[in-house]
Amino acid sequence: MNYCGIDEAGRGSVMGPLVVAIVRTDSDGDLMSMGVKDSKKLTPHRREVLYEKIFGNYETEFLEVSAEEIDSLRKKMSLNEIELDMFAEAVGKLPSGLVYADCPDVNTSAFSSRLSRKCGNRFKIVAEHKADDKYPVVSAASIVAKVIRDRRIKEISEEFGESVGSGYPSDRVTMDFIERWIKEKGVPPPNTRCSWESVRNLTTLAANTKISDW
Repeated sequence: MNYCGIDEAGRGSVMGPLVVAIVRTDSDGDLMSMGVKDSKKLTPHRREVLYEKIFGNYETEFLEVSAEEIDSLRKKMSLNEIELDMFAEAVGKLPSGLVYADCPDVNTSAFSSRLSRKCGNRFKIVAEHKADDKYPVVSAASIVAKVIRDRRIKEISEEFGESVGSGYPSDRVTMDFIERWIKEKGVPPPNTRCSWESVRNLTTLAANTKISDW
């Protein structure tokens, strides 16, 4: 029986898309010998090498939701619900009898049940924390998602003509870029998740500073 692994990249980022990838296989053996592991434990170069091998040897699909789309969706649903919908869409692209998913929710059983229902209860869903570290097929999906997202961030940097860092709020390069842009333009830069609290705070601070300058 074949089975799938699903994972995401960019969930907590403040810039760039949220990417979900799904990989289907009928054996962990080749993936393990290939050296797949949680993408966070691999160098960028190694991820790129494995990405090409995964795409060349396994059925693979991915989905992207832009920063602007996330802002729009968050007006009516949580980030977990956005990710749940993306996981369900991914399963629809590569249906399989068994699906392993890296779970973003604290309640793994509830997430598994909700994902199963969204998929019409046609598949067995196993959603676990750190699944990308437990199941090679989820590790493969994590690599695909991470590489695609890193490429998008590189494209965003090229559009601005300077590095925007990793896109995460913990990255000083990213936050300094957003802060400078807001101070100069009065609004966050394109490809920024304006619904994130860190961005809202910077926008509010810039607006208050301008008011007090008068």
